Amino acid sequence: MIKKIVFGAVIFCVFLACKKDEATSNFTKVTSVKSYTYKELKPLLEQKNDITYIVNFWATWCAPCVKELPAFEKISKNYKDKKVEVLLVSLDFPKQIEKKLIPFINTKKLQSKVVVLDDVHEDFWIKDIDSTWSGAIPVTIIYNAKKRTFYDKSFDYETLESELKTYLKL
Repeated sequence: MIKKIVFGAVIFCVFLACKKDEATSNFTKVTSVKSYTYKELKPLLEQKNDITYIVNFWATWCAPCVKELPAFEKISKNYKDKKVEVLLVSLDFPKQIEKKLIPFINTKKLQSKVVVLDDVHEDFWIKDIDSTWSGAIPVTIIYNAKKRTFYDKSFDYETLESELKTYLKL
């Protein structure tokens, strides 16, 4: 009887371990993050094709930014087959990419594309991205070939999805 209980417990543990591996098997550990100057990043903010882009400006040191990241990850996962792409533009300090940003990406298992904006001319690029942007984060741009909106606010999943759906109906 004890052998059956032990055997059952072992099988149960193996089953749980397999389920966990399935959930994390899609994540590939990040070892580097591409840095862009604003001049290099700008074409990613102005693409004219049949894809709807969600571009979020954030940083690991920004609590509201970190809080909303799961909404972007869920959108990326749920809309990957609907021509929607999420780009997470980190404004973390370049010296902290190795020690802070990469470990953060791996700990949170971020699946969306993450890049770093490394450009000291923020007085120019902030206003070029949107003339109303104060420079505070988080901010998000949702755009496609027909429409573009700048959002100076945090998102939860439901609000982000609602906004995205207005683009997918165009």
